[in-house]
Amino acid sequence: MKFQPDRFDAQSITGYGPGWISVGQEKIHSSLIIGSRGLRTPWSCVRFEALGPEHFAELAQYDAELILFGSGSRLRFAPPAWLQPLMTRRIGVETMETQAACRTFNILSGEGRNVVAALILDTPAP
Repeated sequence: MKFQPDRFDAQSITGYGPGWISVGQEKIHSSLIIGSRGLRTPWSCVRFEALGPEHFAELAQYDAELILFGSGSRLRFAPPAWLQPLMTRRIGVETMETQAACRTFNILSGEGRNVVAALILDTPAP
């Protein structure tokens, strides 16, 4: 029996570690927003403590069925009021630590889902 790799058209995260992720061959060391349909943009939130309602309002502009919020190296939740712009647009939100969000992103994008991950990559405080 000959095995063939599945065709994977969606953007995927190819590796991760403390303070970095890889998308394809590129290693990224700052927080970012990545989408299964090609979206990839820096995210201005450098650590969880710097997070504000404006960060979730920004996420509401993306046409996604689900937002994966990677809260950094440990699981932390944003205040529910900050999620209102997403709820208004009927966009689901799942919160998990960033490495779990990377794995979940790959699974969902591989299934053809329209998913966006907002990933905080912990960086040292200034």
